[in-house]
Amino acid sequence: MLRGWFGYFKHAYRSEFPSIDGFVRRRLRAILRRHARRAGRLGNSLGDHQRWPNAFFAAYGLFTMTEAHALASRSR
Repeated sequence: MLRGWFGYFKHAYRSEFPSIDGFVRRRLRAILRRHARRAGRLGNSLGDHQRWPNAFFAAYGLFTMTEAHALASRSR
């Protein structure tokens, strides 16, 4: 779904990519927090970021629009 959104909007809404990437990671952290049976639901605390850093999601192959845009821009 993220790849499709990126493909459609990559020329129009470049400034939104970092905020959308951050939102996706926060939601994933909230899901991981719930599965770990920890209190809270936001997923944007410092503890959550240290437990599941951005590198954690990159290692699992999470698509990031910011990185995809950088790769697409570089290939021109």
